Amino acid sequence: MKEEVLNIIVKSYVNYSNHLWHTVINPFGENNYFTFLILVSLFVWGLEIIFPWRKNQSIIRSGFWLDLFYMFFNFYIFNLIIFIALSNTTAHLFSSFMLLLGLPKNGILDVSFWYPFFQIIIYFIISDFIQWLIHNLLHRVKWLWRFHKIHHSVTEMGFLAHFRFHFMENIFYKSSLYIVIGYLFNFNLEHAFFLHVFTILIGHLNHSNISLDYGLLKYVLNNPKMHIWHHAKDLPNRYSSGVNFGISLSIWDYIFKTSYIPRDGRDISLGFNNIEKFPSRFVSQQLNPFKLKDK
Repeated sequence: MKEEVLNIIVKSYVNYSNHLWHTVINPFGENNYFTFLILVSLFVWGLEIIFPWRKNQSIIRSGFWLDLFYMFFNFYIFNLIIFIALSNTTAHLFSSFMLLLGLPKNGILDVSFWYPFFQIIIYFIISDFIQWLIHNLLHRVKWLWRFHKIHHSVTEMGFLAHFRFHFMENIFYKSSLYIVIGYLFNFNLEHAFFLHVFTILIGHLNHSNISLDYGLLKYVLNNPKMHIWHHAKDLPNRYSSGVNFGISLSIWDYIFKTSYIPRDGRDISLGFNNIEKFPSRFVSQQLNPFKLKDK
């Protein structure tokens, strides 16, 4: 078993390193996440520059360079350092455990024969709801909030704030998705590349300095005018645990009564109490949740 796990770890590092190098040297190759990440980021940044919601906010806003590093760290570097190896090893052990219990290792419900479009839509809805639940817990459970607090340390909202989050959030979200969806369903997601690109676009737009709410679609899709209130520093006491937890879809907040958009939130204060004492550098922010005394 030890040798098998070691082989998985080594293979994970080798394969991901090769994949990462391939995306860099072949920027226009098929399904190149790196290229689409750059293109989506430049597109939304361009919209911010041309159609700014907060016109007095600098194009290179406060925290811009920190958030740029966060984007590449959380999208690539963390995977390279540990997450891919950890994820593949855990997936192998989970599959072995399922087989030991006499259960199918690839999910109880096999939907892999459905039309790809329907699989992707069902996966999107289920995964977004699970992430909505996890996001709720990140606000309501004190020790989880210590990690999520980093995301709320943004004081000027811009598209790159999308990826300012602690590396542990990768583990919280992705492990929850794997356990629930991986246990219940056997999806064939080889055509899900553009779904991933779409969710990145929505996430970038949610955090952007753009005045958008999509009209009637605001009751389905999360949007900047809604998400700005999620980052509000001051909320009514009845919403002390937060509001507007939607990731890509806003519908969950309307269903479960956690939506809150009292007025135009363009100029509201962002963050949390005593934010001026919170670390402003990457390493300090990553270490802060593990300290005995929170800041």
